[in-house]
Amino acid sequence: MTSSYNHEPKRPPNLTINETRPFNAEPPVPVLREHFVTPVDQFYIRNHAPVPLLDVTSHVVTITGLVPKELNLHIRQLEQDFQQVTVMATLMCAGNRRTEMSKIKKVRGVPWGHAAISNAIWRGPLLRDVLLAAGIEQLESIWDTLHVEFEGVDTCKENRGYGSSIPMTKAMDPRGDTLLALQMNGHQLPRDHGFPVRVVVPGYIGARSVKWLKTIRILRHESTNYYQVKDYKLFPKHVDWDTVDDWWDRMPPIQELSVQAAICQPTQGEAVTPGAKYTIKGYALSGGGRRITRVDISLDNGASWEAAHLFSDLHNEKTSSHMTKWSWEFWELTVMSMPAPCTVICRAWDEASNTMPEDLRQIWNLRGVMNNSWVKVNVRAKAKV
Repeated sequence: MTSSYNHEPKRPPNLTINETRPFNAEPPVPVLREHFVTPVDQFYIRNHAPVPLLDVTSHVVTITGLVPKELNLHIRQLEQDFQQVTVMATLMCAGNRRTEMSKIKKVRGVPWGHAAISNAIWRGPLLRDVLLAAGIEQLESIWDTLHVEFEGVDTCKENRGYGSSIPMTKAMDPRGDTLLALQMNGHQLPRDHGFPVRVVVPGYIGARSVKWLKTIRILRHESTNYYQVKDYKLFPKHVDWDTVDDWWDRMPPIQELSVQAAICQPTQGEAVTPGAKYTIKGYALSGGGRRITRVDISLDNGASWEAAHLFSDLHNEKTSSHMTKWSWEFWELTVMSMPAPCTVICRAWDEASNTMPEDLRQIWNLRGVMNNSWVKVNVRAKAKV
């Protein structure tokens, strides 16, 4: 295994680079909305260290910890010894829309815009099946007390591989679809996205979908990895870097996504023709497999709202509606006479009646995570020629 910034993969030139070492980038927001299944080269990239150079023929995933039977599985075994399952799932960084929080008060973290989110079709064995091969059914009476830790090859904080954990109940849920992905959109995983194997935890923040997987551990407690205990936590807005040490152990790690949405068209500051027909477009999603049931749009600062049209643009996708359980929802609203200038506001609702808070100031937090406040895009009037 080689890990050096001298061996980074090539990336498309249109990505917005938010950090170079490690590399973190997102596609242009309008491009994101062009494809229900995001093309691999336009999928957002979230790295915490150099991208490893791994040999698919020698790479091994170890299943250890409290399992009755420890396993060491080569990629060929993951491909041939287990049923291969296809899952469409949207991954989103918990820091999506972080730049908006920094406008209120500076936060720390990668300065993501609206596009630290993408949707793909993943394929590989279910984590559940792999754990069953390790005899985990013998511990079924205590599954509620156990956790599944993932660790990657990429060496990060505290000289450990990037790591995280999820509850055993999520890992073993037959409808939870947690996957050890070997393919992405019908092809071998690209290096930036975890080659040769990564975890995909549908409905959870992207931080739990560990890339370049090397170890799965069954524990009686959550992972002690830095990224589980010292990152990806949501603090009250009064907590700052002088007081945060009193809060790390008090706050649980973020797992399921909250209701999220974004406006992809128009873009911030776009000039539109007053009175002209205009179609507003965006995406929405929620965690835990909860379906988006409504997206509201306001053009008068929230005085009135109109429901957008929801659809899954699957005309060219050979898939079923069942597969979209873990994916985002696309929406659009055609305005017959677009006002300009104005502020386009968006909010979404899911099937549990969860929605998005109006005031970003009320959910500000020093890590800038889980921004799901009302989305606001200001448009200006196109100058008359």
